[in-house]
Amino acid sequence: MFTRACALATTAWLAAAPAAAQPRPQSDNPSVPVVVTSGEGTVKKAPDRAWVTIAAETRARTAPEAQRANSEAMTAVTGKIKAAGIPPEAIQTTGYTLQPEFDYASGRQTLRDYVARNQLQVRVDNLPKLGEIIDAAVSVGATNVSGVRFDLQDRDTAEREALKQAVADARARADAIAAGAGLKVDHVVRIEEQRDVVMPRAPMPMYAAARSEAVNVSVPIESGEIEVRAHVTLTAAIR
Repeated sequence: MFTRACALATTAWLAAAPAAAQPRPQSDNPSVPVVVTSGEGTVKKAPDRAWVTIAAETRARTAPEAQRANSEAMTAVTGKIKAAGIPPEAIQTTGYTLQPEFDYASGRQTLRDYVARNQLQVRVDNLPKLGEIIDAAVSVGATNVSGVRFDLQDRDTAEREALKQAVADARARADAIAAGAGLKVDHVVRIEEQRDVVMPRAPMPMYAAARSEAVNVSVPIESGEIEVRAHVTLTAAIR
């Protein structure tokens, strides 16, 4: 009985004993000196895609008349855009309003007319045709072009290229810091991407034309360059 009890107690003690400590990675070892650096990469490319917002605004004495006039104008605008080579999936309605407008005099309001406004966002993947598309839309009834925003069709590739540059920049900085201290980088412990909030480029100023005006010249469009940036933080063990 005594032997069996001792054996059970020994077994219980072994089960409760912690497992042998495993060596921790150097990245978690506070005794291993590290250097933390940041790196930046920038890729500049000519844009090959643009978004433009095109709207038609109509006025009439009654709501149905304003709505009907606007429908006719936007049907013509959409047809002209599609005829210029823009596929239907690249055209999206982004706003529609129909509301009264009033005149105010001597503390009284008087109905002036009703205003209908329909707005489209158009994606253009053939930039040389952008000015032509704006001209065509205005010529058949569009009254406002609220802005042009440029981008890249293959932004992912540019972002990855910028990331590679950012990592190389951070590693070079780590090497320089270690060398300045008479040390060397032993290995990279961690790399973290610092995501930036992508801010769209400021739109071009509004371009407006009355429906009855004829467009005799092409709208000049300068696309410039797109900058894709990446930022990383690199932690490296040094010795």
